[in-house]
Amino acid sequence: MVLIALGIGSALLSGCGSDNPPGGLHVSEMAQEIGPVSANFVSRALDRAERQDAVAWILMLDTPGGLITSTDDIVQRILAAEIPVIVFVSPAGARAASAGTFITLAGHVAAMAPNTQIGAAHPIAGSGEDIEGDLNDKVTNDAAADIRGIAKHRGRNEEWAEQAVRESVSITGDEAVELNVVDVVAADLNDLIAQLDGRSIQLEPDGERITLEIAGAPIVETNYNFAESVLDVIADPNIAFLFTSIGSLLLLIEAFSPGLVGPGVFGVIMLIFGFFALGPLDTNPAGIALLVLAIILLVAEVFVAGFGFLGIGGIIALILGGLLLIGDASVDAEKVSIWALVVGAGLVGLVVFGLGTLIAVDRRKPKWSFQASHGIVGKAGHAHSPLSPGGTVMVEAELWSARAAAGVEIAEGDSIRVIGMEGLTAIVESSEDEEDDDE
Repeated sequence: MVLIALGIGSALLSGCGSDNPPGGLHVSEMAQEIGPVSANFVSRALDRAERQDAVAWILMLDTPGGLITSTDDIVQRILAAEIPVIVFVSPAGARAASAGTFITLAGHVAAMAPNTQIGAAHPIAGSGEDIEGDLNDKVTNDAAADIRGIAKHRGRNEEWAEQAVRESVSITGDEAVELNVVDVVAADLNDLIAQLDGRSIQLEPDGERITLEIAGAPIVETNYNFAESVLDVIADPNIAFLFTSIGSLLLLIEAFSPGLVGPGVFGVIMLIFGFFALGPLDTNPAGIALLVLAIILLVAEVFVAGFGFLGIGGIIALILGGLLLIGDASVDAEKVSIWALVVGAGLVGLVVFGLGTLIAVDRRKPKWSFQASHGIVGKAGHAHSPLSPGGTVMVEAELWSARAAAGVEIAEGDSIRVIGMEGLTAIVESSEDEEDDDE
């Protein structure tokens, strides 16, 4: 587990670039369904671009859609951006469907590559089925009002935007330019930069206009790091279903067979990740839940005989919780130390399994081995209390529970000799007769 933690830490470090000089053109790619990981990634990438005084941030987008809540987070972050945001539906063949339509319209500049499409933004259930009845009207009206507000804010075609929600209309890049849905069609990133260089835009509707000076600016890439890539795979709806199903099954097994430990530990971990993938848990609370679970399991491993499952589950929960928190944009990247995860998991693993090993070895020792190490067998002493036949004796300034051999009684203060051990009880015989004979 220590080696696994170190390996994950090394991979995490490989995805973290150092700060760049100001004036760069930051570029990111997002080619997956929209979810909590996507929202965290957009926030992290924009934070970095703003922190490094980028001339603009280009988001190269290709998505079939995703969660409404995560889409709202992304749109709000783009609308609040302090630098120009250019959303580019790319490469050729890509699409900005459903949630992607909202995100594209939110950019200061919206662009599409040839043979791409945008639209089909009617809300559907998370399972892919249509929403029916009053709930459909409620969700559709809310989404329509939302996308109209975005389009109006950026001076784009409000009527078409509402149609994309209510009627699921979809159009190509050339049609989108004609309908004032997007601004330009560009063959690739270089073509996009050439077309937009010198273009005047407004960061805010009532703010001053600025001129894009992006030609010749150094390109700075910010893409998914290792943690976000792992979480994005886990956030797949199919994986989420498997996690919640298997997690529930494991808890059921633990309930019917208490004491197995393993099914309960890994069932809880899988349920936490299942709920995260389905959306009810964001990365921050899910990460904290896993860290709390890790602490409980690691402490329990020291005191409970859990066949190692408690410790292994605790280390896994610690690593996964750290991944969630590192991938969470609500935590400032400068305050989250990846080395803290690596070193922390490594040290905790060494200490817990070291203590566990010592305790396990001690538990397996025969009871007589501890007393034998004291070497009191054959030693002389005296009865600290009457032995009839049980009592206590004093041997080499140590008080021991004792029992007189052959069931005889030994008076308090009489001299004794230890002739054997039974667990923690010394078997003794009187040595008073021997002393009398010596006399």
